Amino acid sequence: MTRVLVLNGPNLGRLGSREPDVYGNQDLSALRVLLTDLAADGVEIDLRQTDDEGELIHWLHEAVDAQNDVILNPAAFTHYSYGLRDAAALVTKAGQKLVEVHISNPHAREEFRHRSVVSGIATGVIAGFGFDSYTLALRAIGAAA
Repeated sequence: MTRVLVLNGPNLGRLGSREPDVYGNQDLSALRVLLTDLAADGVEIDLRQTDDEGELIHWLHEAVDAQNDVILNPAAFTHYSYGLRDAAALVTKAGQKLVEVHISNPHAREEFRHRSVVSGIATGVIAGFGFDSYTLALRAIGAAA
């Protein structure tokens, strides 16, 4: 079984109720169902969310050790977490794919959201398509049916 880690940063546990005009009305449970239904046979979707930067970094270390591809929505950590950026770089340097995703388009929002410290080391970046950002990422890493 191939595992894909779908890692979500701060405040994404509030999806469905947090700014639905920006993030939509669906929650992480709906995202899990969507990705599981799309995943190819033999692909396990391991979707996680944390508000803790250290835990997210630990999960990236876990991805390196287990040789898992990663779909990462770093959320607010996108803009300033050099520790997260360095952990994400370990994933791509190990030869695994890491796709940075965003539900909204950060470049269409406040200026402070325009910079990502993760994008430069990611395999690719997909933003602005709602939950389809995740489905496109799953397709990009070759794990969709």
